[in-house]
Amino acid sequence: MHATMGQEKCIRRFLLLPFLLLWWCSCFQLKMVAMQPPDDFPGDGTTDQIPASPQEVLALLRIKQAFTDPTKALGSWNESGEGTCSGTWTGIKCAKGHIAAIALPDKGLGGTLAPEVGQLVALRKLSLHNNAITGSIPSTLATIVTLSGLALFNNQFSGPLPLGLGNLPVLQAVDISHNMLSGSLPADLGNASNLILLNLGFNNLSGSIPPEWARNIKWNYLNVAHNQLSGALPANWSTPSHLQQLIVNNNNISSSLPAQLGDLLTLQSLNLANNQLEGSIPSTFASLVDLTALDLSQNNLSGSMPPHLLSLELTSFNVSYNHLSGPVPSFSHRFNVTSFKPGNVGLCGYLGLSACPILNSTAPRPAVHPAPVAAPLQPIVSSSNKGPRLSNLSIIFIALASSLAAIAVGCILGCLCCFRAPQAASVAAGKLEGSPEKEGGGELGGKLVHFDEPLSFTANDLLCATAEVLGKSIYGTVYKARLENGNNIAVKRLREGIVKSQRDFEKEVDILSKIRHPNLLALRAFYWGPKQEKLLVFDYMTGRSLTELLHARDSETTLDWEKRIRIATGAAHGLLHLHSVEKMVHGNLTATNILLDTSMYPTINACISGYGLSCLMTLVPNGNIVATTSSLGYCAPELTKIKKASTKSDVYSFGIILLELLTGKAPADVTAREGAADLPDYVAEVAKENWTAEVFDLELMKGAAAPSEEELITALQLAMRCVASAPASRPDMDEVVRVLHDLHPGEQF
Repeated sequence: MHATMGQEKCIRRFLLLPFLLLWWCSCFQLKMVAMQPPDDFPGDGTTDQIPASPQEVLALLRIKQAFTDPTKALGSWNESGEGTCSGTWTGIKCAKGHIAAIALPDKGLGGTLAPEVGQLVALRKLSLHNNAITGSIPSTLATIVTLSGLALFNNQFSGPLPLGLGNLPVLQAVDISHNMLSGSLPADLGNASNLILLNLGFNNLSGSIPPEWARNIKWNYLNVAHNQLSGALPANWSTPSHLQQLIVNNNNISSSLPAQLGDLLTLQSLNLANNQLEGSIPSTFASLVDLTALDLSQNNLSGSMPPHLLSLELTSFNVSYNHLSGPVPSFSHRFNVTSFKPGNVGLCGYLGLSACPILNSTAPRPAVHPAPVAAPLQPIVSSSNKGPRLSNLSIIFIALASSLAAIAVGCILGCLCCFRAPQAASVAAGKLEGSPEKEGGGELGGKLVHFDEPLSFTANDLLCATAEVLGKSIYGTVYKARLENGNNIAVKRLREGIVKSQRDFEKEVDILSKIRHPNLLALRAFYWGPKQEKLLVFDYMTGRSLTELLHARDSETTLDWEKRIRIATGAAHGLLHLHSVEKMVHGNLTATNILLDTSMYPTINACISGYGLSCLMTLVPNGNIVATTSSLGYCAPELTKIKKASTKSDVYSFGIILLELLTGKAPADVTAREGAADLPDYVAEVAKENWTAEVFDLELMKGAAAPSEEELITALQLAMRCVASAPASRPDMDEVVRVLHDLHPGEQF
């Protein structure tokens, strides 16, 4: 049975592949072996010696006049019309004397798209993506009955979508994402008899999703994310349906989840995050046997999680920031606790969540994912006030015996017990106010503060956890700490003498504790000890840092194009949130500060750490940060003079990280091994000699996920813009995010 289901899944994906490849080949001009298109999918056309009609030549010249062309990309479009169909006109392809395709991506074009485009009566493909074209999309496009592909993404088109596109008989792919379109979604697109791909994400579209769209059985890919859509999700989806990806995140959809979504049996990815969805998760979702990615985070969902979800082969899953409760199903794939919280304080029975209560002696226990078993290196001291405490002398003897045993088995892990105060610390959970409590012996204890919901550890658990050093920085040392309950956390022990007073420290920590974003490492708790011990508690990332993954991985660990672009895009989202929402500058962004969660492998989620730490410190250590980042190769050149970080200096550091991902070279190693001043200098020198291909890491070219030449060049150009010497020449992070999304179409972050 399992083999049959797997074969059916492969067959469905294989049938879809030719259509998607033909579409993306037309958009990105991939250099690949030509595929024979099906009979009902006309090709792009070719150059031929049959001259184009005077009417079509005049239409092209009108289009040229409406554009602004600072780079003279259309210089070959001469007034005489000579050579229109012989291959000399840039971006023009013909078939039997008619203009069949216009392909002008990345030409720096501005201005508007002239309505005369509708006079190209045999046009099949129009690709104008990655320009700066403004104005409305001409309604005359809806009169071109031969049009099969429309790629206008990443421009500045505004106004409504033209009506009538859904009536075009051979239209198969439309991508107008990353523009400024407004108005409602045309219902007629649901009637398009051959439309398989529609991407309208990242616009300002409003209104509801037309119910007519649910009746289109041809959809394969439907994306309306990052708009202002409201109302209810369509319920009556037609069956059979071929829809594989439904992406509606970051809107204002306010209905319940339709049970009929469970009828979309071919669905592989469903993203409804960051809406206002209410009610429960339908049990019918268990029928989505092909589903591998499900994101319902940042909604108002309530109730329990259907236990039958465990039958799905999910590799990406997120329901955080909801109001769900009850036991978590025993998924076949192990997810990080961030898939379930923050939010969902009532969920239980999963690693990192509280245990589910046993209602009676006969009630079955919920399935809990056990943590890997490992013998502790140090004794765990109970923080309970019930029963006698171990004396300090007893603790010393036990610790000594444990240390000797650890040495005997060759274990070299450290222990956070070196942080432990003479007495157990008191806990002030959930708030910063209030003074530290006194222990039974009368000595003043420390202060442990949890953010969000209380975590399942006390001060004693924290101070006596088995620990391993992960790294050191100018701010202090980071440990992986394993608690008695099996959970792993990351603990940063701040160096002595560099932190502000306790009052100022707690003010700044309170601000940092409110920062929540999927691509920013969340501060979960802090501890201020009686002897000025200062600990910050974070989620533990299973994949360690980007530095380790890039430069210290074993030969069996691959890091292909898909993973690298996902890492870069995730980090870009986190940095954008810091800049635009939190109004905060990182100031010390390096590859070591990008931590990776690989618990959902092969999906990799990147989280930026280290932000806001400078606010906790006195002036002296902050002054040393510039020197540290400069020696590592991530420091913007202007910081050596003004000593004050900005959003543009963060962009520079991000550009270095992007170059690091593309070249596979550590910035600090380039000056020593390659003889260049820095990594940007090395890349510029190689590119100047026309050896651009030699810049890229050879591992990028391996496997089926290898990128096209255009994708590589686009990513490299973006990185070099980020590391421009003049801060004003660097893009803002919102532009960086848009370009990276275009390099990874269909993937959500």
